[in-house]
Amino acid sequence: MTPPTSRTWSRRGTTPVIRVRGRSQRRFSIAALCCYKPGERSRLIYRPRRHADHKSAGRKSFAWTEYRDLLIAAHQQLDAPIVLIWDNLNVHKDRRMRAFIDAQDWLNVYYLPSYAPDLNPVEGIWSVLRRTTQANTAFTDPSHLIRRLRHGLRQIQYRSDIIDGCLTGTGLPPTTPRLQPQ
Repeated sequence: MTPPTSRTWSRRGTTPVIRVRGRSQRRFSIAALCCYKPGERSRLIYRPRRHADHKSAGRKSFAWTEYRDLLIAAHQQLDAPIVLIWDNLNVHKDRRMRAFIDAQDWLNVYYLPSYAPDLNPVEGIWSVLRRTTQANTAFTDPSHLIRRLRHGLRQIQYRSDIIDGCLTGTGLPPTTPRLQPQ
């Protein structure tokens, strides 16, 4: 992940140049669900994964089994049926994943149209993450990056208003009013 830059400066008339270290051969993936349960605060459920050197024969992203395990964990945490709105990632449409989805009575899946990240609330989470805890940071090593990612995601988890804002940003209204704090 090349460090995002939110601000920089240089002399007037000179284009700023930001030097970053060469690209690492390591790769991270994060799967996340923005969860909205009627009458409760919004939740963010996520799983980060650090991959081995991606030049080797190892997998470069989440496998369908890891998405399956994330959905099972979300179902257990929410203790309710799940209506899942997914993008068209090839792993989401894998035949084994579809077979798992079809076998679950607590899971209904709808797919977003192709090239519609503006309808996906998780894309808003990634945007917030890049603009806050990841901005203007030169990561010293992969463990520094994963620590900052987890810290940023944990901060977002405790702010249901940010998660609600990501849903609102899609233009999809919540179907039921939220409980007012007492």
